[in-house]
Amino acid sequence: MWDLVVAYIAYTLCRGVFLILNWSLYAGTLTLGHGMKLFGAGLLFDTPAILYTNAIIMVMFLLPLHWKERPVYYRVARWIYTIVNSIAVYMNLMDCVYFPFTGKRTTTSVFAEFSNESTGEMLKIFGGQFLSHWYLVLLAVLVTWAFWKLFRPIPKSVERPTHKPQYYTIQVISLFVTVPLCIAAIRGGVTKSTRPITISNANQYVNRPAETGIVLNTPFSIFRTLKKTPFVVPNYMSDEEALAIYTPLHQPNDSAAFTPRNVVVLILESFSKQHIGFYNKTLRNGTYHGFTPFLDSLITDGAMTYRYSYANGRKSIEGMPSVLSSLPNFVEPLFLTPASLNVMSGLARELGENKGYTTAFFHGAQNSSMGFHAFARATGFQRYYGREEYNADPNFHGDDDFDGTWAIWDEEFFQFYAQQMSIMKEPFMTALFSASSHDPFVVPEKYKGRFPQGESPLQECIAYTDYALKRFFEEASKQPWFKNTLFVITADHVSQQIDPFYCTTLGNYCVPIILYAPGDPSLHGYDEQQVVEQIDIMPTVLGYLHYDKPYIAFGRDMISGQANDGFALHWLPESSSYEYVWGDYALQFDGKEVTSAYAFRTDSTFSHNVLGTIPPATRNRMERHMKSFIQQYMQRMTTDQLVIKN
Repeated sequence: MWDLVVAYIAYTLCRGVFLILNWSLYAGTLTLGHGMKLFGAGLLFDTPAILYTNAIIMVMFLLPLHWKERPVYYRVARWIYTIVNSIAVYMNLMDCVYFPFTGKRTTTSVFAEFSNESTGEMLKIFGGQFLSHWYLVLLAVLVTWAFWKLFRPIPKSVERPTHKPQYYTIQVISLFVTVPLCIAAIRGGVTKSTRPITISNANQYVNRPAETGIVLNTPFSIFRTLKKTPFVVPNYMSDEEALAIYTPLHQPNDSAAFTPRNVVVLILESFSKQHIGFYNKTLRNGTYHGFTPFLDSLITDGAMTYRYSYANGRKSIEGMPSVLSSLPNFVEPLFLTPASLNVMSGLARELGENKGYTTAFFHGAQNSSMGFHAFARATGFQRYYGREEYNADPNFHGDDDFDGTWAIWDEEFFQFYAQQMSIMKEPFMTALFSASSHDPFVVPEKYKGRFPQGESPLQECIAYTDYALKRFFEEASKQPWFKNTLFVITADHVSQQIDPFYCTTLGNYCVPIILYAPGDPSLHGYDEQQVVEQIDIMPTVLGYLHYDKPYIAFGRDMISGQANDGFALHWLPESSSYEYVWGDYALQFDGKEVTSAYAFRTDSTFSHNVLGTIPPATRNRMERHMKSFIQQYMQRMTTDQLVIKN
C-alpha cells in the first residue's frame, strides 16, 4: 500500500535526522557498512510500529465498502492517517533531542518520570525545547503536510462495483490474508519458537548499546512497554545505609594469580530438582529414582552441588540473565523492559574483554528465538551458534535433526557444541541453552520407548536430554581442553512440579546448581547448609578463576564466601511479592511489609506461617538486607549502572 510506503520513508527520514543530530555519539566508530546494516535492521522495528499506528486505516481500506464513492468516509480516513503518522514522527523527532540525556529510546517509563511535574512546568519545558529546536518543529510540519498531500487520492471516475459479487469476495479474501501477515510482521516471525520482537532484540544488531537508538524507533518502544510495570526505586533507606548493608560491587581481594581455565555453562530447559534422583533420595520412602542417571552419577563421582539451590525466575528469558550476568528477575522479565538496553556485563564480557577469552553462546533454535541472540550479544558474547550455524556444518545432518517445533535435537546439538569448542582458541567461555525438554514434550522417533515415561510427558524428555548430556561428556572427555575446564550445570527454571514439596512458592524455584572440574578433585561435595541461587554462578566462576578486576554482580561466591551469608531472593508473580530466603526462614514481602514467614528447612510444604514467632533480630536482619538489595537493584536498573564505567 502506497500510504504505508510513505510512512516507511518518514521513519527512515527520522532515523537519518536522529543520526545527524547525535553524530557525536557515533563519530569514529560507525562505518558506512555498519550504519547501513543498522538502518536495514531498523526496518524490522519500523514494521510493527507502522502496522500498529495504521491498523484502523488498513481495516478501512480492506472492508468490503466502496469507500472511494463516499467522500466523508475518505476524508475521515485521510485525517486518521495524517494524525496517527504525524504523532509517530513527532515522537521520533523529540527523541532526537531527548536521547543524549537518557541513552535509550523513550518508553512508557517517561510518564512515571514526569508524573510529579505540574502542567505549568511541563509547558515551560516543552515551550523552551520548541524554540531552541525550531528546525525540528518545521520539519514536523512539513512531514505532516506530506502525509496529507500524499494520501491516496479518490479516482475521478470509478466503475461502480457494489453489485458485483467478485468485489466483495476479493475484499473479504484480502482482509483474511492481510490479518495473519500483519500479525506475523508485528511478532517478527511466524515460528512457534519466535517470541514477539521487543526492544531488547535491537541488541542483536549493534556493536555498542548507544547504537540501539539508531535501530529502534520511539513509537515501537512505547507500544512494547505499554503494559510493562516500570522499575520503581523504593525509598526504604538512605543510599549510604543501603550500601553499608549490601553492595553488588565486587572488588578483587584474592592474592592468587588468575587461572585461565575454560568455562562451560550448561543451562538445561526445565530441569528442576523434581526430576533428578540425587536430590530426592528420601522422596516417596526412598523409592523415587528420578530421570537423570547420568547427572546422578556425575554429582556422586566428582561434582559439587547444593541442597538449597534456587532459580531467580520462572521463564527461560529470566534464566539467562541470572545465570550468565548475575541479574535477578523482579516484576517483569528483563528482556521485556527498557532496562534491556542498559550496558550489561556478564561472564562473557568480563572474561572476553579483560582476559582475552574466546566466548560463544549456543542454542539450537532459530537465531532470533527467545531473544537469546540479542542478550548474548549485549553481554559480550563474541559468537552465536544456532540452528543456522548447525545446518551449515557439513559434519551434521542439518534440518534432518530438527525436532519439528523448536530446535535441533539435544543429542546432535550437544555433539556440535563439543566439536565447536574443540576448534576454539583457549581459554574459552561458552554457554549452551538446551531445548528438547520443552513442550510439546517429544523425543526422537528412534528413542520412542527407550526412556521411562514418568508421571508427566516432560520426564521422558528429561531422561532423553540426560542421555544427550552423557554423550556430550563422553565426547568432551576425549578433548585436550576437558581437564582444564570448569563446567557449570543448572536449569533455566522449573516445570510441571508434582510432589507437594515442589509445589510451594519456594519449591517452584528449586533447580540444580552443579560445579564440575574434572582436573580439580577438590571441587566436590554436597553442601546441605548454604542457600544459593542462579545469580551466584557468575561471582563463583570468577572467584574460582581468581579474577582480579572489579565488577558488578548481584550474587555471591558460593565457594569462598561464608555459608551463613547465602540467600535467595525471587519474585512471586502470582502474588506480586518477593520471597527472601536466609538462614532457616523464607519471608514473603509485598513491597511494603512482610506478610508471612516459613521455616523452610523443617516445614517443606509451608504448612505453618511462623511470622509471629520468628526471632526479632533474625527478622530485622532479613528485612534490612532484602530491602537494601531491592532498592539498589531498582536504582541501578533505572540509572543504567550495571557495569563499572571508566
